[in-house]
Amino acid sequence: KHCFSFLRVTHKLERSIARVTNEKIIVQITFKNTTKHLTMVSTSSILQSSIRPLRIGMIGAGTVGGGVYEIIMNRLGSRSAGNNTTTSGAKKQVVITKICVRDPTKPRDFQNDKRSTEIVTDINSIVNDKDIDLVVEVMGGTSLAKSAVLESLKQGKSVVTANKALIAENLEEIVGVLNQVNERVVGKEAVTAGDGGNVKFAYEASVCGGIPVIQVLQSCYTGDIINEVMGICNGTTNFMLGKMEAGADYDEVLKEAQDLGFAEADPSADVDGYDVRAKIAILAKLAFGTTVPVDTIPCMGITNISVIDFAYAKSMGCTIKLVGTAVRQSQFGEHDGALSVYVSPKLVPNTHLLASATGCGNAVAIDSANLGIASYTGPGAGRYATANSIVADILRVANNTSTASPFPFSSNIEIDNDYVSAFYIRISFQDGLGIIRRIGELSESQEVSIHSILQQPITDRMAADTVVTTEACKYSQVKALCELIEKEDFALCAPVFMPMFTGSEYFCA
Repeated sequence: KHCFSFLRVTHKLERSIARVTNEKIIVQITFKNTTKHLTMVSTSSILQSSIRPLRIGMIGAGTVGGGVYEIIMNRLGSRSAGNNTTTSGAKKQVVITKICVRDPTKPRDFQNDKRSTEIVTDINSIVNDKDIDLVVEVMGGTSLAKSAVLESLKQGKSVVTANKALIAENLEEIVGVLNQVNERVVGKEAVTAGDGGNVKFAYEASVCGGIPVIQVLQSCYTGDIINEVMGICNGTTNFMLGKMEAGADYDEVLKEAQDLGFAEADPSADVDGYDVRAKIAILAKLAFGTTVPVDTIPCMGITNISVIDFAYAKSMGCTIKLVGTAVRQSQFGEHDGALSVYVSPKLVPNTHLLASATGCGNAVAIDSANLGIASYTGPGAGRYATANSIVADILRVANNTSTASPFPFSSNIEIDNDYVSAFYIRISFQDGLGIIRRIGELSESQEVSIHSILQQPITDRMAADTVVTTEACKYSQVKALCELIEKEDFALCAPVFMPMFTGSEYFCA
């Protein structure tokens, strides 16, 4: 502006027009009888080219790792050193300079640019590389991965991971190391770095894949009080239960899930509920500030669910979902009791939002004082869905917009995982006289009140089923009741039981 004013006085400047592009300013200057064009490099372009890119070392290069590489190196324009193209929200350039794999000769489903990215086999070559700013851990497991994550933090490198088991099992240790690294001494007083902490730990992809539920809980409920978090957090079991609801049996559905790549050869982490257990432990820490040891969380999988359970659920206007739940106990609706965290198949009304999650989809519902029930749904797994969450974490670290702490607050809420709920109990029996009466007597002995008894017409007296639904009672009471029923001569096997949504609005029969 000042330059143009000077020219008007000294050189009889009559007109000036400036056109700004991403990298240049083109100015047309008209003097009395002459027109000149000047081209100048814009300040933003100079700054962009002078800023050192965030350098990433990635441990693991499987399905998700390949997706991360493709997004970072192709879509964000990092493949070319001179390309400053960025997607929405990417202010600083990021580049993957090293990838650590077990077998460098194994074919990969992404094209590695050897000019930018070095393939290595020693994790320490990433952890100890002073030029690397951030480590992405997508190798899985909880032993070698733990060592890599903790050592990277100690070396002053930020970490992004999708490893829910690692986080859930070592939550306090990770946070402790992070706080030590980011602690600075001011005079004689030690102060936690907070916003000034340069080392970050981010884990958006660890729960529900592509759904940004971690970021939501970290930043969007700071002025609210959460009463309950519940979610369908495992796409494999949700896919399987959907097929079973359509009439397929468990073994058939499991094989299909394995053939499609949804389930591993050893599917126990999914079908026994351990995957959801780790995820709900993380969500409980975010929502309530309390660390819940994963081995204390009651966990039931889907291996005992059968087609007959879906038939009874349908008669009650419900479906069955594997749900992780973290809830403050409440006697009169005040939600100020102990915290209960558990994983179990659950009877869900067809009108409830969780019932709408189909296929491999995930869904999370959060009940809070200000918002009531808010829901978050989307893809819970997959190459690009999970990679997208990892890249979002990377860009937040690069642009210094990550939350100061991975778990914003702590609390000393009492933990009581002997949760209270209404329950569904299916009893398989050999028909005879007095069976219902005996079930009633055993229920009374455990102080379990029966809400209803359901039974379809008996077609085989040697193998029949009946269902008992209960009023609200403790998990331990129903478990003890089922153990007693199993000992009876009429019982063919251990009863199948699962919690139901409580409240009159949920009984849709």
